[in-house]
Amino acid sequence: MRILVTGGGGREHALCWAISASPLCTKLLCAPGNAGIAQVAQCIDVPAEDVEGQVALALAEKIDFVVIGPETPLVAGLADRLAKVGIKAFGPSMEAAQLEGSKGFTKDLCRRYQIPTGAYERFTDLDKAIAYIEANGAPIVVKADGLAAGKGVVVAETVEQAESAVRDMLAGNRFGAAGASVVIEEFLDGEEASLFALTDGEHALALAGAQDHKRAFDGDKGPNTGGMGAYSPAPILDAAMVERAMNEIVLPTVRAMKADGIPFKGVLYAGLMIGKNGPKLIEYNCRFGDPETQVLMMRLKSDIVPALIACADGGLKHLDLRWSNDAALTVVMAANGYPDAYKKGTEIRGLEAAGKVEGVQVFHAGTKADGPRILANGGRVLNVTATAPTVEEARARAYKAVDLIDWPEGFCRRDIAWRAVARRP
Repeated sequence: MRILVTGGGGREHALCWAISASPLCTKLLCAPGNAGIAQVAQCIDVPAEDVEGQVALALAEKIDFVVIGPETPLVAGLADRLAKVGIKAFGPSMEAAQLEGSKGFTKDLCRRYQIPTGAYERFTDLDKAIAYIEANGAPIVVKADGLAAGKGVVVAETVEQAESAVRDMLAGNRFGAAGASVVIEEFLDGEEASLFALTDGEHALALAGAQDHKRAFDGDKGPNTGGMGAYSPAPILDAAMVERAMNEIVLPTVRAMKADGIPFKGVLYAGLMIGKNGPKLIEYNCRFGDPETQVLMMRLKSDIVPALIACADGGLKHLDLRWSNDAALTVVMAANGYPDAYKKGTEIRGLEAAGKVEGVQVFHAGTKADGPRILANGGRVLNVTATAPTVEEARARAYKAVDLIDWPEGFCRRDIAWRAVARRP
């Protein structure tokens, strides 16, 4: 098969890395790709969000199957446009992608179908939003309804913080159209985890669990980010908890979407809060997580391509996946200043030495090549990923590789997997 991957981040590098190993893949392209992806796929400079450009590329290159990486082209209807020209794709339709494209859509679905989630209300009126915050107190969570690159969520510890966040979004236009409507919801207590499930619109298959680290700095301090590191397996997501989350949250969602006439095909990424009364849904994403995909692809022993095709074709019922017993851990190296303003174009050295550490794979997230030099070209720039028999060993390998990378303009968290390590006797 001739396969095209849409996107150019760490998630797409991990997907390309896994797809390139499949005997079913005869030609692999990625658009736009990055300097790391170029080592395993032919990169073509078409932006991921350029729906018509991606369709034209798929037609020109006689692509058999498109794997859509990021949420923006999914919410913009890339899967629908590809279907119209007869090209099969991995990823939900524009309507089904509302599960990520609109937090309010998802909360309303949960309310209608009694899917466990936090209490909430939706607002476009600033005064009503502030009145709701004052009536409910803090801590409380304020979310931009639309896509905001992982930065549209404010966990407010005080009423003043919540009111400031609402003003930023509704009156200050901080996230543009994405923040023209907000969801204000109860603060959920517990431990956060990511559960991924492949679905063909009717059946769902849980993938290995993972845990992300959203805050920028050690100790879960600082602003929310797109994710600063992840590890798998996540002890909080044991087999019993995965079964509960699938039966109480994921499968009811798949059935609800089908019942509403908008079947979801692709990967459902459930952000869960696991508290004393079990799992509750924080939010859905309609694509693979980043950086969780990096650890999942490192642990996956099965060929990924038949699983992705089964989601599009409706053949998931008879599919199973094999996973390595080893742990995997990834450390995100980001540009100084991220998630706020940061500088592009700084040189990164030492990548070859880092990649030679046992069990390590360096996935590129925001890089570009300048001749033989590798330059930073984004906020989250590298995902230094390692596997080992235990999470502690995987962490030691990943940080050994991080220390071999010469990039003074970057930073990373030094405590990835602290929860899993703290659980050890």
